[in-house]
Amino acid sequence: MNLLYKALNLSGSEKLGRILTTGAAAIAIISTITIVFFISSKGLSTFLVNGVSVKDFLFSTHWLPDRLPEEGGPQVGVLVFIFGSLTVSLLAVLLSTPLSVACAVFIAEIAPNWGQRVLQPAIEILAGIPSVVYGYIGLSVLVPFIRNNIGGLGFSVLAGFLVLSVMILPTIVSISTDTLRALPGEWKEAAYALGATRWQAIRMVLLPAARSGIMTGIVLGLARAFGEALAVQMVIGNTRKIPGSILDPIITLTSAITMDMGNTPMGSLWNNSLWSMGLLLLIMSFFFIVMIRFIALKGGAAR
Repeated sequence: MNLLYKALNLSGSEKLGRILTTGAAAIAIISTITIVFFISSKGLSTFLVNGVSVKDFLFSTHWLPDRLPEEGGPQVGVLVFIFGSLTVSLLAVLLSTPLSVACAVFIAEIAPNWGQRVLQPAIEILAGIPSVVYGYIGLSVLVPFIRNNIGGLGFSVLAGFLVLSVMILPTIVSISTDTLRALPGEWKEAAYALGATRWQAIRMVLLPAARSGIMTGIVLGLARAFGEALAVQMVIGNTRKIPGSILDPIITLTSAITMDMGNTPMGSLWNNSLWSMGLLLLIMSFFFIVMIRFIALKGGAAR
């Protein structure tokens, strides 16, 4: 009887757990679908309601949403914002990737145990710092340094991608480190048995084997950089023109949205254009997710 009672209780617990987990999954799915539908309906209003062509929206550099027709408006070309987001994000990834991979290799393969115990929490602390703190440090330290020692106003592409490179470094380091640690130890031992040095084993065996995981970390870092708003907004100057050098100010999609959304009436062309920019960011997020899935599948097939 005792065993039967325990079995019935266990069955009830399993049913409750199944109901709770199914409910949580359903809430997540419904929330995602609702958010996508809401942003899509708002973002498509620019084209369906206001009659703006997709070509003019994506490839024009004229942003004059508040001008009258006799003043040359309204125009809502967002090429400057797209260029700014891509430039700052890609430069940040180009700078952060080699540093992050080198740090991951040091933590996973070279550092002694005490070094790993110090470095891993330090990287996690960097990941937990709020973006506004990064932006404030960049505004207080980096911008004056660039202005006084390199040139320009300080608010620039250079300041933006330097701040972003530090922000995305923990993401790439953590994923790369976990990927390297997950590799079978026999691979490294086989390389040593064939006469390879530690650096040769890392360069010719471990890094190629961990390529898919490292690429996943890089794509996640790029997605983080592309979607960052506040920290970048504080140091890039937010000038609506394509820069001529890395010392010129720039503006990004996220900065433009945060600066203008509170000052535009709902349903206006200006407001709808900002929602369209949000839809563009959402599409880019989906693109990054597809890239991650593709890299993961390709890496699994290669193994």
